[in-house]
Amino acid sequence: MTQVLDEFEKLLEESFSNSHSVADIVEGTVLRKEQDGYLVSVRGAKTEAFLPNREISSAEDATPVEEGDVKEFYVLKEENDEDGMLLSLKRLAFAQAWAQLNDAKVQGDTILAKVVSVVKGGVLVDVADLKGFIPSSQLRTGTPFDGLLDQKIEVKVLEADPKKNKLILSQRQAVAEQRDQVVDNILSTLEEDQVVKGEVVRIADFGAFVDINGIDGLLPISEISWQRIKHPSDVISLGETLEVKIIKIDTELKRISLSLKRMGEDPWQQIEGQFSEGQVITGTVNKVTGFGAFINIFPGVEALLPASEIAEGNVNPFNKFKVGDSIEVLIKKFTPQEHRIALSIKDMNNEEVSE
Repeated sequence: MTQVLDEFEKLLEESFSNSHSVADIVEGTVLRKEQDGYLVSVRGAKTEAFLPNREISSAEDATPVEEGDVKEFYVLKEENDEDGMLLSLKRLAFAQAWAQLNDAKVQGDTILAKVVSVVKGGVLVDVADLKGFIPSSQLRTGTPFDGLLDQKIEVKVLEADPKKNKLILSQRQAVAEQRDQVVDNILSTLEEDQVVKGEVVRIADFGAFVDINGIDGLLPISEISWQRIKHPSDVISLGETLEVKIIKIDTELKRISLSLKRMGEDPWQQIEGQFSEGQVITGTVNKVTGFGAFINIFPGVEALLPASEIAEGNVNPFNKFKVGDSIEVLIKKFTPQEHRIALSIKDMNNEEVSE
């Protein structure tokens, strides 16, 4: 009797050891294709397991399922007396992807992500069937734009939490690391006054950053145009390719400064010989301040009309002019080599004024 009980307990133990629970990883052989999925033979299971089509990974690098394949599967639903086990390859891929992303975070590795959507505050990306988010502050451009769609970009993992399904990435950190690795080599190939091509990768109030052979050069707003502009985006756009001139290379700080306006002729040189002191001309008000108004007298050339030269006595320029006004002025002082032209209105009626 004791021997029979021992054999029964052994069989019972083997039966339990062969059972599979939800979230287990099991090995199985793909038997055949059905309309909605595949039948799979899993060791220890009493009946054939089923792999639905919807549970097959859609990742670009996913291996297709074929009859005879021996694979590992994630158990979605346990086997019972009525139904066989339900399996998933997608869940297995998710688990493996989360593990790889966590390793990448710990080790500081760079990974590839595909931009699938531009949303408020950043972009959504696809990484091995997982959806991740890159905040605007972590984009190289600093601003999400449609030109990023469908691009594969290198990123660093900031946070990978499978329980919260939260994946936060940084393109800026990946770019910064690459820059540190190549900046010295790239700088050694550049020189001041050299003309280079680059892509606008970020726009700020003070200027724009242009990718020059893998490092970002600063294009200050003052070097974008000879004419006064309110914001860099008035003239250039993200993703645009520009031809610019290198005006400064700082090897110690590893920075380069660029100019777009110097690609054209200096308008201050163009006006030499075209204007003279005592000449009355027509200009356009570009800016009004408390101390006077800036008048555009030639494309890219501004001259100052001081408040004291508008009329006799105390004059508030804001009460006299608005941007866009066309006015006649007298050139009182003309020194284009110093980029300075002083204007006057109150002296225009002087009998010695030449027209």
